Amino acid sequence: MPEARTWQFRWWRNAPREQRRTVRFVAASAVTGLVVATGAVAAAGPWDSGQRKAERARAAGVPATGGERHAGPRHPLAAPVLAPLGGQPGATGGKSGRAAAPAPTRDGLTGTLKPLLEDDGLGPDRSASVVDVATGEQLYGADQDTAYTPASTVKLATAAAALSALGPDHRIDTTVVTGKDGIVLVGGGDPTLTVRQGTADASLRTLADATARALKARGTTRTKLTYDTSRYSGPAQHVIGPNENIAPMSALMIDEGRQDDSDRGPAERSADPAADAAGEFASLLRERGVEIDGDPSGGSAPAKAERLAVVSSPPLSALVERALTNSDNDIAEALARQTALASGQPASFEGAAKAVTDRLTKLGLPMSGARIADGSGLDRADQVSAALLSQLLARAADPNHPELRPVLTGLPVAGFSGTLRARYADEAGRGLVRAKTGTLTGVNSLAGTAVDVDGRLLAFAFLTSGTGDPDGAQRALDRLATAVAGCGCR
Repeated sequence: MPEARTWQFRWWRNAPREQRRTVRFVAASAVTGLVVATGAVAAAGPWDSGQRKAERARAAGVPATGGERHAGPRHPLAAPVLAPLGGQPGATGGKSGRAAAPAPTRDGLTGTLKPLLEDDGLGPDRSASVVDVATGEQLYGADQDTAYTPASTVKLATAAAALSALGPDHRIDTTVVTGKDGIVLVGGGDPTLTVRQGTADASLRTLADATARALKARGTTRTKLTYDTSRYSGPAQHVIGPNENIAPMSALMIDEGRQDDSDRGPAERSADPAADAAGEFASLLRERGVEIDGDPSGGSAPAKAERLAVVSSPPLSALVERALTNSDNDIAEALARQTALASGQPASFEGAAKAVTDRLTKLGLPMSGARIADGSGLDRADQVSAALLSQLLARAADPNHPELRPVLTGLPVAGFSGTLRARYADEAGRGLVRAKTGTLTGVNSLAGTAVDVDGRLLAFAFLTSGTGDPDGAQRALDRLATAVAGCGCR
C-alpha cells in the first residue's frame, strides 16, 4: 500500500488545477451529503457536543476509543483513496507532519487577495491575515497587527479562553440546597437552563422533580424558596443597555431571559431573569405537591448547605459550539464569566475581560493593541487584530492544544449552518469555508478556516470598519474567504 499512497499523492500534486478543483468539489459534495444523512440517524450514535466522539478523537489527533454501546470486534480501515487534506499519509513536515500539501506563496496570495481587499464595499479601515495552520506561518497580511473593533468575532477569543481555563468537559451546575428556613435555588451561571419541555441537559423541570422527591423523602411538603445569584457580581446590564440581543447578566436565568419561544437571535428579554426563573421554579414545585410560602425572594445559601438536587449544563465544548454557530451573546458572556471564576477574578464584565485577556496571553497569541471589553463583541471598546484571530484559529488546530478544538468545530459552514446559512448562495466557497461572522453598525468581520485547492488548511481573518453598506461589506468579505478556499496561489 505505500506505493499506492505515493502514487495517489503524486497524482494529486501533478494533476491540472482544474482537475483538482473537480475532485475537491466532488469530495465536498460527498461530505455535504454525509452531513444530511447523519441528521437522519443522529439518535443511533453517541454524540458529544455536536460531534461523534470518534470524530472528535480523530480531530484531536488522539487514538479513537469508541463510543458508548459500541462493544465488539474492530476491523482495520482500508487505505484512503486520496491523501487526507493537508497532508500525505505518513508524511512529515511543518510542526507536526501536516504540511505535505504545498503551501501558497506570499506573492500568490497577495496577487489574489489584494485586489479583493480594495473592494469599495469595505470600509476605509480594513485588515487581513492568512496563516498556514500546519506551520503557524503568516502567508499574507495587510495591516494585520493593528487592532480594530471585531464585533462578534471576539467570541473566538472568549471561547478559546474558556476552553483553556476550564477544559471542554466542564459543566455548570444549578443546584437546590437547604437554607435557614427553607430551600435555596442557587444559580451557577448556566445560560442553557430551560423551563421548556424537552430533553435538555439542564431542565428546570428535572430540577423540580428531584427537589420535590428529596423534600418528600424528608417529610416536607411546604417550604420557603430563596434564590441565590451571588456567583456573579458587578453591573448586570451590558454597556449597550436593555437590548433584544442580550439579557441582563445573572447567574440564574431560564431560556436566556427570552419572552418568546425563540432559542436564538433577537428577542424581548426579561428585566429580572433571576426572579422570573425562581417564580417558574416555585410553580413547578407546587405542581409536584410542594407548597411554597409566599413569593420567592433573593438571598444567599449557607456556606455549608446540604445539596438536595442538581442539574448540569451540556459540556463546555457544546456551549462553545452553540455560541459560535449561532453567535449567541448570552452564552458568550457566560463563558467569559466562567473563565473569570476559574481564574480567581470577579464574575463581572471587568473581571471577565481581565481573565480572558490573561488566558489569551498565556496561549502565546499576539496581544499588541488588544483590548477585551466583553465576551460577546457587542461592546465597541473591544479591539483585536486580524493577526490575533488568525493565529488563534491556527492554535485551535494544533495537536498540542486539543482542548481548543471546539473553536473550530463550532464555526458556521458557509451556506449551510448558523450565521452563514443564508450567505454564499452564489459563491464557490459554499460548504468549503467555515467562519465566525461579526456585524455591528459600520463594522463587519469574518474569521475562519478554509482548505485550498491543494489541500492546505489555512486560517484567515478579515476586519473592516466604517462600512456604509453592510450587505456589500458581507459580500466583499465572502469573496475574500472564497478566494482563500479557491486558491493554490503559487
